[in-house]
Amino acid sequence: MRTGLYPGTFDPLTNGHLDIIGRAVKLVDRLVIGVAINRDKGPMFSLEERVEMVERECAPLRNGCEIVVTPFESLLMHFAEQVGASMIIRGLRAVADFEYEFQMTAMNQQLNREIETVFLMADPHHQAVASRLVKEIAKLGGDVTCFIPPGVAQSLRAKISR
Repeated sequence: MRTGLYPGTFDPLTNGHLDIIGRAVKLVDRLVIGVAINRDKGPMFSLEERVEMVERECAPLRNGCEIVVTPFESLLMHFAEQVGASMIIRGLRAVADFEYEFQMTAMNQQLNREIETVFLMADPHHQAVASRLVKEIAKLGGDVTCFIPPGVAQSLRAKISR
């Protein structure tokens, strides 16, 4: 069984994330979506809320692939080993993403050469979409419904109105 790991903060989950997940399930038998706790980023949504959003929105994407959503707070390569991943799935939107991901991949290879990193280019419709920007637009009263699934938009509106 080929297991892939798609890690992220998913604060919130965007259509770009769903695009990568929808394509990743074609490459593996089991996809672990690792929701990073990442307290340093100061997420808007709690860990439980992010896990629930990812589980709910990914359900229709299974397509014969087992999808497991799991929070993690360890070194990525340790988590990949723990879940039995043979590959880490990463999405690339722009050249700036590549530079960061290039460094991360080089470091990860030094930690475990058996786990490959696979890059999927963002669909052109999602190349500008970033969770950080979605939150900023929503906080300032902008319409983000074209960037995130309807259920996530509802959760985001509720979170901002509190």
